[in-house]
Amino acid sequence: NGALAVPGGRDIAPTINHLLSLPFDVKIATRDFHPPDHVSFSTSHPPPDNIPFQSFTTISNPPNISETTTIPIWPPHCVRDTPGAKLIPEISSSRFNRIIDKGLDRRVEMFSAFADAFGNKSEESAHFDLAAYLKGEGVMRVFVVGLAGDYCVRCTAIDARKEDFMVFVVEEGVRSIEQEGEEGWEGAKKDMGKLGIEIVGIDGQEVKKISE
Repeated sequence: NGALAVPGGRDIAPTINHLLSLPFDVKIATRDFHPPDHVSFSTSHPPPDNIPFQSFTTISNPPNISETTTIPIWPPHCVRDTPGAKLIPEISSSRFNRIIDKGLDRRVEMFSAFADAFGNKSEESAHFDLAAYLKGEGVMRVFVVGLAGDYCVRCTAIDARKEDFMVFVVEEGVRSIEQEGEEGWEGAKKDMGKLGIEIVGIDGQEVKKISE
């Protein structure tokens, strides 16, 4: 119900809580924790090219400014130390081993929990190396849920696969900004499937194995 509310986003809380009740070795929450002048915010750009959900901006990789990528413009959201950056109270947050703040660097976008838009694992963007932590805990399989499916879920799952984890996305625990089209959830599923990421159901065998 915030400035960048994902349709039906709060409906995934029961699925998340069910997964949190299972004996996973590690349970991680991530949240955007942006500075108020983040580069993706409409308020960080002059009109007319600052319309949320419509405009785009080009950003540079801080360690290599010749490398660029284009990102969408969003309304200000998940601003650090504001209610919009908090996990919703419906989620059993006490069951998380860690809560990771990401998107801390105003200069770059960070959809993935593993790295920023350029693949950097910098302390400026996220004060935590998730891949190293999971590998240190002996994790081999990663199950992903959350918001939004067409952005943060997609990028997190893909980066987890790049880190050589087996990756499963529990579809009942995902909601997206756009459902249809190559840029929406349907396109995200195709992209993930090409990499061997499995889209599974909450009642599927992959989830049931966690309790065995």
